[in-house]
Amino acid sequence: MRILYAADYNDLSRKAANLIGAQVIMKPDCVLGLATGSSPLGTYKCLIEAYEKGDLDFSRCFAANLDEYRGLTKDNDQSYAYFMYENLFKHINIDMANTNIPDGTNPDAEAECKRYDEAVAALGGVDIQLLGIGNNGHIGFNEPADEFPTGTHCVDLTDSTIDANARFFARREDVPTQAYTMGIKTIMSAKKILLIASGENKAPIMYEMAAGPVVPSVPASILQMHNDVTVVADAAALSILLEKAPELVEGAPKA
Repeated sequence: MRILYAADYNDLSRKAANLIGAQVIMKPDCVLGLATGSSPLGTYKCLIEAYEKGDLDFSRCFAANLDEYRGLTKDNDQSYAYFMYENLFKHINIDMANTNIPDGTNPDAEAECKRYDEAVAALGGVDIQLLGIGNNGHIGFNEPADEFPTGTHCVDLTDSTIDANARFFARREDVPTQAYTMGIKTIMSAKKILLIASGENKAPIMYEMAAGPVVPSVPASILQMHNDVTVVADAAALSILLEKAPELVEGAPKA
């Protein structure tokens, strides 16, 4: 695991976008594993800017998103399908037929999860998977548990996750309580993984993720077992790591 220091959120976003852009350039028909939430917004903005400058061409790319709220239609402004279209897809030249997101409207959880696993497998797997990290260590919507989940599954969202996402909804009661999410096995099958984190509130979990034991109660800790993980985080998110295990962080300014 490489942990790269970024001075701030803008620096983080540029660095992350450069890594994704390099993948697109090296393999124009690559499969991009994409994430939602506030963390990747800056990264997507940088990718859009690179496309508008003519530096990136997404016309042959495929996309596979991590997750989707169960029960929300694609045109719901809080669905992840809507988020991806508004914040990335409509601004670049990706073929929407090549984009893949779990169908939150499918009431048959088992069938939908099987369909999505098969769709990702048919793409040949993910070339680079972008991840954020929750305050409780979740990646995708893989919440702390007694074991690491494997394939795509329906998950009951924890109170802490619902609380964290409530800011996007009019009322906390409007936040869906379930989601379809790629499982840990699917995420770990990606050829490369890129995790981004920003803010002081992420510092405790970043330390547990990178320097703590590999346990399902901290889902992101499994990333220690992958052979090609890059973490890009800002100074605030790395503050505890820099204090307790500075040797794990590349590029931090000398004290």
